[in-house]
Amino acid sequence: MKYIEILDCTLRDGEQTSGVSFLPHEKLVIARKLLRDVNVDRIEVASARVSEGERDAVKAICRYARQIGRLDRVEVLGFVDGHRSADWIAACGGRVINLLAKGSLRHCTGQLGKTPEQHIADVSAEIEYACAQGMTVNVYLEDWSNGMVSSPEYVYQLMDSLLRHTSACRDGQRGGRLARFMLPDTLGVMNPLQVVECMRKMKKRYPDCHFDFHAHNDYDLAVSNSLAAVLSGAAGLHVTVNGLGERCGNAPMASVQAILKDQFGATTAIDESQLNDVSRLVEAYSGIAIAPNQPIVGDNVFTQVAGVHADGDNKDKLYQNALMPERFGRKREYALGKTSGKANIAMNLEELGLELTPEQTRRVTQRITELGDRKEQVTRDDLPYIVSDVLKHDAPEHKVKLINYVVSTAYGLKPGANIRVEINGRQYEAGATGDGQYDAFVKALRFIYKKYLGRTFPLLHNYAVTIPPGGRTDALVQTVITWRADDGSLIRTRAVDADQTEAAIKATFKMLNMIET
Repeated sequence: MKYIEILDCTLRDGEQTSGVSFLPHEKLVIARKLLRDVNVDRIEVASARVSEGERDAVKAICRYARQIGRLDRVEVLGFVDGHRSADWIAACGGRVINLLAKGSLRHCTGQLGKTPEQHIADVSAEIEYACAQGMTVNVYLEDWSNGMVSSPEYVYQLMDSLLRHTSACRDGQRGGRLARFMLPDTLGVMNPLQVVECMRKMKKRYPDCHFDFHAHNDYDLAVSNSLAAVLSGAAGLHVTVNGLGERCGNAPMASVQAILKDQFGATTAIDESQLNDVSRLVEAYSGIAIAPNQPIVGDNVFTQVAGVHADGDNKDKLYQNALMPERFGRKREYALGKTSGKANIAMNLEELGLELTPEQTRRVTQRITELGDRKEQVTRDDLPYIVSDVLKHDAPEHKVKLINYVVSTAYGLKPGANIRVEINGRQYEAGATGDGQYDAFVKALRFIYKKYLGRTFPLLHNYAVTIPPGGRTDALVQTVITWRADDGSLIRTRAVDADQTEAAIKATFKMLNMIET
């Protein structure tokens, strides 16, 4: 079972996603999660000399990594710039530089305007300087994929010269060392067969070198190319959380991890149970939503819709594979809709502890099918209400009721909210201001729970709003809110209204009633 190093580039290449910019404290939180909980081998956290914010982030991350004994896992992209990148990284407390060299003749002559010999001399000088400072050096061969196709003799000339000129660094004689060569498909142009061919050529010519492969997803082949690289001798792979990255992104960590383990029998240090949590963390900080059908971490991945699938799972787990949701800190769900059938309904009723006769189950199934035909979304949380309606029972009594509320907003003033609620038969009032109308409303609720009930209000974990296309000002807004309860469990509620704040308030009270009951 081959061990594969995983370098996470979310905080460097992932931040090159259009519209994504992490604050220094957000970078620190993500870095801590990746190093401490996910347990990746290495993280690339920034590009040198970009901004003061990057300097603050790198300093904080290096300080934390040093405290936990993992400073050697923190890497920063540096440039051939007269030693300024190396000095910048060292001043931030970093000990590893990922030096960007040109991996194709076209990039060397066309972008730098230099001969191969000139560029090689410049790169060698940077490596020797960084090693003399006691730093570890990894070298990126930028545009290596095109270099191997159009100018392989240049790639070999670069590699031969660097290994010859920096032999002292490679042997660790200068204090630091030349550790790895990183081979990026910078423009995402390769297919798996090309990766196999080119990687095997590199391993045959340089059998003692450690090669990383860095994929881009322009042809939706980042995962396939990464695995082809492993099959051909790559010792490390570069990934990002949720596949963030420039243009179409990089290879997503969760998918690479699952396929390495299940399809290739390779081992990594990654704790799979943390993949969903880090995915949601990066989703929140980046503002880039995870597609529902994203493998491993998408909302729909472990949700069976067809009734025949639920029936097969109930009888002998016939529709399950090695991708068990518990591996990734998740659980299997059975969706409710017009194709779900009695088996899905039965599985959800059992999960909720509700028992119905076969006739009652049939009537509930019929009602859910009718709702599905109208394109209405039905969740497991709606099931008790549907059951009560179908069986002509009184609607479940709400233990938490909104009596009335007023929210306000004015130019130059913070939004405010005044609310009156009834909780288990007693009424309470409170007011608060916030950064928005809903924020003020929730702060007033938190005040009531803390002052009058002596209880902790659930933490907001995620908040998503969807509006149907068409541009109508009276369009219905769907708000989906995920909360983290005191016991650590996640509660997801949704509501629909023409007013976004009203939809969020409805979803909030659904959550509070679920907790009370």
